[in-house]
Amino acid sequence: MNNHNHDLETEWMENVTYDELSVGQSARLLRTVTLEDIQAFAAVSGDINPAHLNPEYADATMFHGVIAHGMLGAALISALFGTQFPGPGTIYLGQELKFTKPVRIGDTLTVLVTVTEKDDEKKRIALDCQVTNQKGDVVLKGVARLMPPTQKVRVPKINAPQIQLFDPEARHKELLARADELEAVRCAVVHPCDAGSLSGAMDAAAHGLIVPVLIGPEGRIRRVAEEAGISLEGAEIISVEHSHAAAERAASMAASGEVEIVMKGSLHTDELLKAVLAQPTLRTGRRLSHVFRFDVPLYPKPIIVTDAAINIQPTLKEKADIIQNAIDFARIMGTQQPKVAILSAVETVTPAIASTIDAAALCKMADRGQIKGGLLDGPLAFDNAISMEAVRIKDITSDVAGQADILAVPNLESGNMIAKQLEYMAGANGSGLVLGARVPIALTSRADGPMARVASTVLAVLAAHDQRKHHLENAWKLG
Repeated sequence: MNNHNHDLETEWMENVTYDELSVGQSARLLRTVTLEDIQAFAAVSGDINPAHLNPEYADATMFHGVIAHGMLGAALISALFGTQFPGPGTIYLGQELKFTKPVRIGDTLTVLVTVTEKDDEKKRIALDCQVTNQKGDVVLKGVARLMPPTQKVRVPKINAPQIQLFDPEARHKELLARADELEAVRCAVVHPCDAGSLSGAMDAAAHGLIVPVLIGPEGRIRRVAEEAGISLEGAEIISVEHSHAAAERAASMAASGEVEIVMKGSLHTDELLKAVLAQPTLRTGRRLSHVFRFDVPLYPKPIIVTDAAINIQPTLKEKADIIQNAIDFARIMGTQQPKVAILSAVETVTPAIASTIDAAALCKMADRGQIKGGLLDGPLAFDNAISMEAVRIKDITSDVAGQADILAVPNLESGNMIAKQLEYMAGANGSGLVLGARVPIALTSRADGPMARVASTVLAVLAAHDQRKHHLENAWKLG
């Protein structure tokens, strides 16, 4: 009985043997071409011709828009041969093709193949191949030569693996576009004495994000620039002896309003933050904390992880500050009521696991208005926070579970592991920012590439403009 039911549920592919084929016999296949098809074909083939992937470039060509790869149409012919007609067991011997019209996104293609010759001695056939679009225009034609199967075969249909398309550059451009209309912000770049931090600052300046004020030993900065081929055009240099002095000068400039952003260069994070906290006017009464913002290939929206860089073993009160900082930042990034998943190892409150007790307390604090602007739930295990399938299997009722915008981690160790796994094993694009001071602090790692450094600057610029807006609103109210 079970085998019978399984047989009914299985989809099958059945071939057409040489003896069953006749001249004039035909078959067809329909497919609507999507942007994802073109991107997937580029990813598999390595053909990244801008005519297929770059709308601005493609608009300037004779085709006036993005077109599909010619061989994408040829692949549809191959798919028809391999799966339907003649089907499994077919050997593809050769193909002549002529590309007659471009194929565009949204075109519905009809592939029609017709047997024109049979060679009984060699058991081979020739077929006329024609691909037309929804208007009836022929876009591709040619002749194929095949060796069809001689034995009847019926095999289960196998679903092709899913291709997850993730374009890091496109996601990066989307993030950059958020700052398109914003004025460049003066930024203190603290001790940029290696190629990574210096190039990150100057790349951000080239994108019109910041006006860089480079603070450090001028001779070292210029030597690094010369050795790495980095232009310092448009940068102000304030020469100080060492990294301690650079951090102190940057914090002093931030406190006096001379700069609106501080960017970490080649110095230790604690050295920079100590200088910031030493300036009373830069304190807000809230704990400093770090947010990572990630674009993850397998998650439908950006996700924030906090705190994975500053607070080692935060107390309940410090966790409340960390979450409030993250909520405020998510709202700056356009999420009006961010969903905050407070992570632990399990989704139930368990006295033996302290982080579950903190999670429950934080949710109650949000209910009482001690944490504002977000929707909190916890404790939640990582899978319950980001997977609706896990939520369904575990029968969890929650407005946050499976669709978190913010992952609030129990401690720095767990947060750092999650962040590094997202970046190195899940292929996520990450950027980071320190919050809780009067100025945003762009914090990058020595391992970060140019894209991550510029992305972190975008976050800082957006946060700085938000602070500028609030200062103006407060001044107007006081006036």
